Amino acid sequence: MRKSPLLTFRYIVEIDGIVIAGFSEVSGLDQEIETEEFHEGGVDFIHHLPKGIKNSNLVLKRGISDSNELRNWYNDVVKAISFGSKIPKSSNISILILNAVGEDEVRFHIKSAYPVKWSGPRLSGSGSEVAIETLELVHEGLVIV
Repeated sequence: MRKSPLLTFRYIVEIDGIVIAGFSEVSGLDQEIETEEFHEGGVDFIHHLPKGIKNSNLVLKRGISDSNELRNWYNDVVKAISFGSKIPKSSNISILILNAVGEDEVRFHIKSAYPVKWSGPRLSGSGSEVAIETLELVHEGLVIV
């Protein structure tokens, strides 16, 4: 039986098992194996040896609202850095891609994330767009289930 591909607009973001907010965009679901070149002596051949795994920052965008959990999380990280205390990391972030009937088909698990950048909306007196805030997170790994 042939399955239809999943659509990009059916997804949920959970932080520590709780759906915090509806996000208009999620990006940064990237992972790359970095390699190092090793030139074999006497032979015109180059080996590519794995050096490490590089994860992109996770970027969450949503319409700004009175829900301030994400801004508070960012502010808590700023305070922790300022006072030299432990950075509050999320124990688990999941991005769930849903099928046509609302069941999750693919899960991206992000390990030990914390915010490193918050961006407020671009404001314009002549526009009518939704005010978007952006939260950028670093993390220790991405697993696809």
